Amino acid sequence: MRIDTLLAAGSTRSFEFFPPKSDEESATLGATLHDLETLSPSFVSVTYRGGRESRQRTFDLVTDIERGGHLVSMAHLICVGHEREEMREILTNYLDAGVANVMALGGDIPDDRTLVASEFRHAIDLVELVRDVGEFSIGVAAHPLGHPSSPDLVSDRRHLAEKLRLADFAVTQFFFELSDWTNLVDQLGALGVTKPVLPGIMPVTTLSGITRMAQMGAAVPTSLMNRLETANTRGGPSAVRDEGVRAAGELCEQLLDSGAPGLHFYTLNRSTATREIHEALYGPGGVRRP
Repeated sequence: MRIDTLLAAGSTRSFEFFPPKSDEESATLGATLHDLETLSPSFVSVTYRGGRESRQRTFDLVTDIERGGHLVSMAHLICVGHEREEMREILTNYLDAGVANVMALGGDIPDDRTLVASEFRHAIDLVELVRDVGEFSIGVAAHPLGHPSSPDLVSDRRHLAEKLRLADFAVTQFFFELSDWTNLVDQLGALGVTKPVLPGIMPVTTLSGITRMAQMGAAVPTSLMNRLETANTRGGPSAVRDEGVRAAGELCEQLLDSGAPGLHFYTLNRSTATREIHEALYGPGGVRRP
């Protein structure tokens, strides 16, 4: 099943995972997949950090999911460190395995710079190759607050619009205010691009997470920081977690009410927070609660 077809049919619910690196991580992910499968997500996506070993782990997990026949999967691919023929082979292998959905990303240059050499400059180059190789449904990344490497928001939106014209849909970096998503969609619309932009959701469940998320280019707004700090004063870490999950659920409600084409949850390979938000939003069969 193609994700663009799912989006055309109605609102989607999707979960993102990363491939495990150890037996312990494999056990955690296995339990999470089993738990979240019962929520009947529209699709799941699997990240890829770069390097041959990580690429193989992504391929193995995505194809295992496809063979299971219960979930639609999407494989992440990055440009950094790849030659065109190598990427063409990777894409052909996915097609042969029955994988129809790809997230085409630029990727981060690693600290040791071992993967700097590349025949791709930007994610749009990868999108063009994916289009040439086969009938994939292609997703791309969008940053509501602007990509960290963009010199300004105007050029960020211009490049995103150019990329999204060739792709089928976008998935955003996580964010915390409705206006972050609505402004992004409006700015793309002004550039003539109206393809679906799925909002990425990840609750802040610890006070230390505030700093980590800012480092990832998604600063937590003052209003949410105040809510979390107040919760910590009243009830400690467990209250912070509960308040963060509650705030994420409120954002999801606002997004759906504002016409978002679906919700994409960054699970960090654990099911509890995602399940709590999902159950507050949807009833049996994935129907949104009134």
